[in-house]
Amino acid sequence: MVSFLSRNSPTDFTDEAKQEDGKKRWVRVVMELSRAFALCAASVEATAIRDDVSFFQVLQAALNKQSSSNRKTPEQIDAAIRQLVSKAITTEGQVIDVFTAAGLPRPDISILSDQFLAEVRGLKHKNVAAELLEKLLKDELKVRSRRNLVQAQVFSEKLKQSLNAYHNRAISTMQVLEELIQLARDMDAASKRGEVLGLTEDEVAFYDALAANESAVIAMGDDKRKVIAAELITQVRKSVTIDWTLRKGARAKIRVMVKRILNKYGYPPDLQDDAVKTVLAQAELLSAEWAQP
Repeated sequence: MVSFLSRNSPTDFTDEAKQEDGKKRWVRVVMELSRAFALCAASVEATAIRDDVSFFQVLQAALNKQSSSNRKTPEQIDAAIRQLVSKAITTEGQVIDVFTAAGLPRPDISILSDQFLAEVRGLKHKNVAAELLEKLLKDELKVRSRRNLVQAQVFSEKLKQSLNAYHNRAISTMQVLEELIQLARDMDAASKRGEVLGLTEDEVAFYDALAANESAVIAMGDDKRKVIAAELITQVRKSVTIDWTLRKGARAKIRVMVKRILNKYGYPPDLQDDAVKTVLAQAELLSAEWAQP
């Protein structure tokens, strides 16, 4: 990192060099600096120069603003997110950078604390704040779609509705920002439901799969759905193999098992076919992990 700065510092331009595409070169070098910083943002060395990097990024943003539209590039959005995350999250004195270009596997929706959301709401350019939250929420939904089918679908639809209304000018930038903030809070609350329900993350996914139909929710109640979800996890997990989704016989066997469990606990017969499809789809998401030796 230090060597990168010494070779590529945006301040290291001669008068002659400034006359040759100086603005473009500045923007390019600061972008490279931001990417390099992202790779080691959690290190002590990077933390020590964070303010310097922020200074260069602010200047870059000012230059871009002079010649570009209000819509920010992905690189600019990532840089802004890192700035907010760096301020919002600390543990044992070290900054946790969860949105680095180093390829960390997932963003962490838990960063959307009241403090973090207050900083986003307080950003001068509300359109940028909305774009930051849009990116955060979309990244989180990608993660959830690999663990909880129904939850990801529900929140994806809500996000889509808010963004469509915004892009069609049905709601203002401030309104969509408030909707995205509320959606972030709802998603954070959903992540903690397992603790309240006394269910594991996998059991919550099946609990939600059983609630895909509102009529079934009313008919079954929370307690019975919790029992069904726990038994589905136990029985389906015992039966899946790595290739079960490719073998008709194995899939049919698990389908029968799921339907038998639903019948056992009085799941409405007219809703069972849809419930079985949803449960099987949910099982597909988790079965690769379950089938590991």
